[in-house]
Amino acid sequence: MAETKANEGWEPKIVAIVCNWCTYAGADLAGISRIQYPPNVRIVRVPCTGRINPFYIMRALQEGADGVLVSGCHPGECHYISGNYHARRKFAMLKRFLGYIGVESDRTLFTWVSASEGERFAQVIKGVTAKVKELGPATKLVKTL
Repeated sequence: MAETKANEGWEPKIVAIVCNWCTYAGADLAGISRIQYPPNVRIVRVPCTGRINPFYIMRALQEGADGVLVSGCHPGECHYISGNYHARRKFAMLKRFLGYIGVESDRTLFTWVSASEGERFAQVIKGVTAKVKELGPATKLVKTL
């Protein structure tokens, strides 16, 4: 209960690493359609989620992100043929490793959002923000000065 009062005005910082071809286009569609979603997310656009080095996710958590979302093309729709399958395997291993070192599993999420799913993108961001807000500020892996 005391923790809830301490975090009352707190808003989570979330880094979203998204595919240029699908999820970023979905985010753009959400913006163009004026679909509201929390402003807590900072988007990093990459050519393909398959090219994401898992250390980028760890680095985001070290640098103060409270949550990290990785989102790419739906299976079978990757512009680079199998990049999203590679990302899914890497991300599954990273989630297990983060769990092993004590980072809550809901701090890192992996989703699929296509270019035509602006509403889905907004729902994913709302869900991620709610989960991370429920967890509170990140304390594991965060570098202190």
